Amino acid sequence: MWLPEHFYTERKLENLVENQTSYTLESAAMHVFETHKQADKVLLKFDQPVLASMLVGKKVMHLRDHNSFDFLPGESLILPANEMMCIDFPEAQHDNPTRCLAMAIAEDKIKEVLQLMNETMPKHNNKEWGLIDYNFHFTNDVGIYQILQRLLFLFTENHTSKDMFVNNMLRELIVRILQANSKKIYTDATLSMVTNNRLAFVIDYIRTNIRESLTVELLSKKAYMSESHFYRVFKTELGISPVEFINNERIKLASSLLQNPSKSIKDVFMESGFESRSYFNRLFKRANKITPKEYRDKAFQV
Repeated sequence: MWLPEHFYTERKLENLVENQTSYTLESAAMHVFETHKQADKVLLKFDQPVLASMLVGKKVMHLRDHNSFDFLPGESLILPANEMMCIDFPEAQHDNPTRCLAMAIAEDKIKEVLQLMNETMPKHNNKEWGLIDYNFHFTNDVGIYQILQRLLFLFTENHTSKDMFVNNMLRELIVRILQANSKKIYTDATLSMVTNNRLAFVIDYIRTNIRESLTVELLSKKAYMSESHFYRVFKTELGISPVEFINNERIKLASSLLQNPSKSIKDVFMESGFESRSYFNRLFKRANKITPKEYRDKAFQV
């Protein structure tokens, strides 16, 4: 993500560690933190739920009840209110600073969106959409990336209607984050949920039978739902369609198989459940930004 040019001309650089530039609106505040020298154990917390997203450089995060982890560009982190962060900056330099976005969102705004989601897009198992009450670390998908890029522009823009613009973007951002969190829960906890959750059962079935022909018709029968209801429930809770989820799983498998020198690319795409090499190539390049052959060549470089 990039910061608008006028950010650099208008902000004041007063501190070399976590220099803060803030923009405050009705339902949210956006803070851009810049660190221009290496530092360890820098403490930071917010009194509202926060979306932190790396822009440039690397941080090492130390959070309550979590192992330390690298925080890199393209990744985001959801933090509850009053969560103390302890941060290291192992690579920050004066001419190559670390930059991070922190979006503090009013809890009333989050509750408003949750209420709307529960009224208009309820979960299939009678559970309500709720607040994320733990640290959720994830890689931004295209939708979240574009919203964050737009918010960077809107917060720094001098426009009389930007409160309205930002409110609309925040609503979409919250929905997408909750769907991403739901997807992670199903993905990480499938085995413990399969006995009493139909979506978890279907996800487990997809992974177990990823090399077989998988259709929405088949999966909806496994979930004991109509095709239209199954499709709607799946996309509502995971944020992607069943076909997109299947393709993502197949691409992950193919990426692993490509690292086996004894398998041809034809072996790889067929064992991953793809019937067409051209379709496989197109999806693989979309996901990894390089072709399967380029991926394999890169894997075997010495």
